[in-house]
Amino acid sequence: MTTQRRILILGGTSWLGGTMARLAHESGSQVTCLARGESGQVPDGVNLVRADRWREGAYDGVADRDWDGVIDVNWQPELVGSALSALGDRAGHWTYVSSVSVYSDSEVGANETAATHQPWTGTGRVSIEDYAAAKVSCEAACAASIPADRLLVARAGLIAGYGDRSDRFGYWPSRFAGVTTQDAEVLAPERDSPVQVIDVEDLSGWLISASELGTFGVINAVGDPATFGDVAAECAKATAKDPALAVAGSQWLLEQGVEPWAGPESLPLWLPMPEYAGQMARSNEVAKQAGLSLRPMARTVQSALAWERELGLNRSPRSAGLSPEHERELIEKLVSGSVDRQP
Repeated sequence: MTTQRRILILGGTSWLGGTMARLAHESGSQVTCLARGESGQVPDGVNLVRADRWREGAYDGVADRDWDGVIDVNWQPELVGSALSALGDRAGHWTYVSSVSVYSDSEVGANETAATHQPWTGTGRVSIEDYAAAKVSCEAACAASIPADRLLVARAGLIAGYGDRSDRFGYWPSRFAGVTTQDAEVLAPERDSPVQVIDVEDLSGWLISASELGTFGVINAVGDPATFGDVAAECAKATAKDPALAVAGSQWLLEQGVEPWAGPESLPLWLPMPEYAGQMARSNEVAKQAGLSLRPMARTVQSALAWERELGLNRSPRSAGLSPEHERELIEKLVSGSVDRQP
């Protein structure tokens, strides 16, 4: 009789963690999630151990047994360090889900050998402004505690698909779906702006498989390189709406005070060029060699749109994206300034 693999996910009640927990359970593993349980419920069939990792004794409920695989997605160095201290010797394999934000350069097509930011060296909680440096510190802590042949550091790219509450990708299918007239325009970055996203299902499935197979090393877990034009085309197909794009260059958007990437009154998926040209154009060859399989952009757009419809296309406020009023003001400025627009 085959013994069930025992997988511990540090988290598991939010988006990525929950998807991993579900897929690990579906693959036949015995799955436990250590979490406060405030972000939602664990998937059916998954065991939840409630704990606050900031509190003493947080790992007592899971540190008394061996685990075939432990997966951690946290970005707070103190919490990553405490998990390693409590569970490192109990894990047959350790996966740390990091981020391509650790890279300090922006070379198009760069691989895992690219330079990273300096690590964060403070104590206590880290603010979001130091996210990249904190992730570097977390990676270093993992490397110092877990033998190299038992450690996978997966540097994830922008995650998209069903269940995303960041609006960094879902804003676009939602925006296209919300077009109400044939002559409506949508403010957009340049069509050839790089876009690189990975569907949450693809990333989660690969992370679980990699844990089961004992995959090790530092690997960029990112999607295939694409452009904003590719995303726009798939949004048009998914929504059966094809508005004109009021295209603005990076310098103009910056001059108008538009926030890039994320946050209130931002233009999601846009990063200033050329200084961020490589941020969404990383090599994923190593990941593909390690079994990463990617679905077409069309399926990710469709999944994101289904989620957006559940949440409400016209909900306000959003985590990221332009308000309708602000977008109209910006488009009027484009028109009056004779900035080129692309149909």
